[in-house]
Amino acid sequence: MASLPPLSWLRAFEAAARHLSFTQAAAELNLTQSAVSQHVRSLEAALGLTLFVRKTRALQLTEAGSNYLPVVQEAFAILAGGTRALTGGDRGRRLMVTCNLSFSTFWLAPRLGALLAAHPWLSLNLSTPIWDQRQAEGVPEVEIRFGRAALMPGTAQRLAVERAYPVCAPDAEPEAKHWETAPLFDCTGVTANWEAWLSSQGFGLPRGRSVTLASTYVVSMTAALNGGGLAMAHDTLARDLLAGGRLERPSEHSVEMPDGYFLLAAPKHEETPAARTFVAWIAEEFALSG
Repeated sequence: MASLPPLSWLRAFEAAARHLSFTQAAAELNLTQSAVSQHVRSLEAALGLTLFVRKTRALQLTEAGSNYLPVVQEAFAILAGGTRALTGGDRGRRLMVTCNLSFSTFWLAPRLGALLAAHPWLSLNLSTPIWDQRQAEGVPEVEIRFGRAALMPGTAQRLAVERAYPVCAPDAEPEAKHWETAPLFDCTGVTANWEAWLSSQGFGLPRGRSVTLASTYVVSMTAALNGGGLAMAHDTLARDLLAGGRLERPSEHSVEMPDGYFLLAAPKHEETPAARTFVAWIAEEFALSG
């Protein structure tokens, strides 16, 4: 079908699927039972799919209906959240920011106190979905995304050029500070990894050695912080921990990363005061640390 189904059809389907009853859906929507039933039939005809198995005293979702229900519910939730944000009295001060868990843990969280002290009127909602951005509750106005420039939208602003290098705890045992003897930790899916760092010096992993991988730098760097071995890190995540003496670099050698952190925000004419303030603040923070 070329266009979206009418909202009235989708509302009828969502309520009927949630209650598994046209009668209860009708009571909730202040419609007649026959109106709800007709809306659902119209939706099924438009989709070319059967969404319910109609039994004498109950409804049962078909496989298509079960698959469609969470999609419709998510769409309604996004629409409701966007409407509240648009019409709410505190729209100008509320801000939803999405970033990965590593960035929020090692870079953003340590700076939140200073940000809110300087701008106490800000009301932040920080979302840290690890893989699927659709897990975020609502639509973010600002996103900090990690990846390659070629995969970013044209409006994305690169915050810094990253370099990768090993880090460990200062009080770790001597064997936990050298790559030939220490357990090695890294984040999966990153090209500036242990293999890249070693090969740039003409080395390779010894036979029988392996790298423990995790889906987030939080795991690998926490292992290093606790003296468990060496983690491959990069500037944005490690700079504060190195400056504070919680981590150290056993080698000065580093490799430039093709990946980096990028700032994605709404066009300036659509920015709220909160988004404008946050974007200016984060750009200034990276400029100062660069």
